[in-house]
Amino acid sequence: RVRSGTRCGWRREAGKGDVTVATGALRGESLRRARGLVRGGAGSGGERIKARRLLRAPVCRLRSHGARSLPGSGAAAEGGLGQLGVGLANLLRKRFGKDNVILSDIRKPPDHVFHSGPFIYSDILDYKNLREIVVNNRITWVFHYSALLSAVGEANVPLARAVNITGLHNILDVAAEHNLRLFIPSTIGAFGPTSPRNPTPDLCIQRPRTIYGVSKVHAELMGEYYHHRYGLDFRCLRYPGIISADSQPGGGTTDYAVQIFHDATKSGKFECNLKASTRLPMMYIDDCLRATLEVMEAPAERLSMRTYNVNAMSFTPEELAQEVLKHVPEFQITYHVDPVRQAIADSWPMNFDDSNARKDWGWKHDFDLPELVTTMLNFHGSDTRVAQAN
Repeated sequence: RVRSGTRCGWRREAGKGDVTVATGALRGESLRRARGLVRGGAGSGGERIKARRLLRAPVCRLRSHGARSLPGSGAAAEGGLGQLGVGLANLLRKRFGKDNVILSDIRKPPDHVFHSGPFIYSDILDYKNLREIVVNNRITWVFHYSALLSAVGEANVPLARAVNITGLHNILDVAAEHNLRLFIPSTIGAFGPTSPRNPTPDLCIQRPRTIYGVSKVHAELMGEYYHHRYGLDFRCLRYPGIISADSQPGGGTTDYAVQIFHDATKSGKFECNLKASTRLPMMYIDDCLRATLEVMEAPAERLSMRTYNVNAMSFTPEELAQEVLKHVPEFQITYHVDPVRQAIADSWPMNFDDSNARKDWGWKHDFDLPELVTTMLNFHGSDTRVAQAN
C-alpha cells in the first residue's frame, strides 16, 4: 500500500552544527506512478535466488543525536562489506556517532566489523525487507553500493542485470516513498570508446560496452529522472579506480593497482593483466570516502548537476611500478594481458575532468601518486621487505 507523504530536503543553518528539515507535499498519485515504473523491472526468480546467494548487499544507516547529527534519524548504505562500505561506515560513525550508522549485508560480517557498530541483514533484491529496514530504523540517508563490478559482471550478465538494475529500481522506489537522500556511486565504466577520453567531461556521449557500465548509466539517468520528476534528493559521483590498503581486489578492471602492493610486499614480483601503457584515472580510498560525504552534505543550491566526475590522479602500470621501485628496489613487474580486461580499460577514460565538482562544492584531493604509494606500502609492508629496505 502506498501512502501520501512529505518530500524532505535538508540544509545546514549558517554557523550551526544541527541540521534543519524543510518539507513540501508529495502527491500519493505521483508516488504510485513511480512505484509502478520501478516494480515492473523485476528480474526472474532464478536471478533473485542467485543474487541472494552471491551478492554483497550491505547497508549503512545513521540515527541523529547530539550537536553533529544527521537529518531526521539515520542513513543506510547497501554494499557494506565491499571495498567501500566498511570504510564509509567508519567515517560516518566518527562524524555522527557509532550508534547512528547501521552497516548491512547478506553475508556474515567478520568479528571486527560486527563489533565496530550496528549491523543488520539486508538483501537489495528483497523490496519488502528494504522498506522494513527504512521504517524500523527511521532511515534518512541511503548509500547504495550493491553492484557486480566490471569483470565479474561480464562473467555473469544475468546476475549483474538483476543486482545492478533490479536492485537499483528497488532502492529508488524505497527512497522516493520515504523521502530519503540517496547516494549512488557511478564509475569511469559509465563511458565507452566513443566518449572523449583525455579528459572526459561530466557531460558527453556515454555508450559503455559492459553490463556494469550500462547499469551505471541507467542509474545516473533514473536517479536524475526521479529528482526532476518527483523531487528525490539524488546525488551521484563517478568514481575513478579506487585503491584501498585494507581490502582485497573485488573483480574490477583497475584492481591491478591494489594487487600490486600485496605482491610487492610479499614476493617482490607482480604480474599485471593490463598493458604497461594503459592510463586510467585513480583515487586513494580516503579521498573517495571524503568526497562522498562532502557531496552528501553540500547544500542543494550549490549543486549545478546531480552526477559529478571526481578525480585525484591518472597513471599507467609502468608509472606505478616505477614509483614502487623507489621503495622496493628489487621489485619486478611482468605483463600477461587479459584481453577482456584490456578491452574494458581501452574503452574507459584516461583522465577525468572534475572541474565542476571543484567549483560547485569545493572538491579537492589530498593524495597524489607518491603519497599513495608510500601509504600503501607502509600499510602492507610494516614487517616485510619494505621495512627491511627502509
